[in-house]
Amino acid sequence: MVNSLLIFFYSLLGVCMAFAGIESFKAKDNPARYGTGLFWLILAVIFIFGDLLPAVVVGGLVVIIGLLSLFKQIQVGHIKDVDSATAAQFAKKLGGWIFLPSVVLAVVSIIVGTFTPLGGQVAIGVGSVLALIVAIVETKAPVKMVYTDTHRILRSVGAVGMLPQILAMLGTVFTAAGVGTLVTKMISGAFPTGNRFLGVVLYCVAMALFTIIMGNAFAAFAVITVAIGIPFVVSQGGNPAVVAALGMTAGYCGTLLTPMAANFNSLPVALLEMDDQWSVIKQQALVSVILLVCHILLMYFLAF
Repeated sequence: MVNSLLIFFYSLLGVCMAFAGIESFKAKDNPARYGTGLFWLILAVIFIFGDLLPAVVVGGLVVIIGLLSLFKQIQVGHIKDVDSATAAQFAKKLGGWIFLPSVVLAVVSIIVGTFTPLGGQVAIGVGSVLALIVAIVETKAPVKMVYTDTHRILRSVGAVGMLPQILAMLGTVFTAAGVGTLVTKMISGAFPTGNRFLGVVLYCVAMALFTIIMGNAFAAFAVITVAIGIPFVVSQGGNPAVVAALGMTAGYCGTLLTPMAANFNSLPVALLEMDDQWSVIKQQALVSVILLVCHILLMYFLAF
């Protein structure tokens, strides 16, 4: 049942991407409309038919996406903005109830993820669908508006919307290729084992740095935990539960500092049309450093 629901939600995402592809082809003011449309349609095919396609075909499609990006054939172009007067009118009419769909999404996701065996991914899917239904009922929005805003938001994000999936895949490839073992050998030759505090510092800082490179703490976690967390912290007597929990969140300190974390740092810049693409990261830099120091101290005093 879980797999069937996941396939349904991934297919639903694929349909939304197909909408973005169709509208991108129609955007005559975009000089790269064919490449942009092809990008979204390829993603739609992968999301809808990924389980049915041979791995080599999916890999080839991902390579095509990379080539489109390399030759700058994926461009946002001009996208019609939301009517500010209509938005202000709805916001005034709804008042605080405007946040109801967001609350439904969060609450339903937590309930489904916590009290059912469906898992977090399915929980977010269920919460999203219910939140959309609540938003349509609450605002009495026509179905056409759902279509319009879906492709508008997706096209506004552009190619950076693919980064989380690519980076998660890259983490899996690194782990399978034995990068963690290689890093262990390199680190052990430069830093002696036995010093607990040094091990904690190495692990937390490496998690943050590798997350900056990968853009995703999940991708960094498997590699760095195998390479540093286990031999330099857990093997020295560190509590595995504490080390794993704080190691993961130490990686998120790096998430605050990298444009590779598209959904956190690049997406707000794109949606809010900020002039400085680094503005979000600049605001988060000091917080990131302070949190990383706190992680080091907490892991050292709680894990041993």
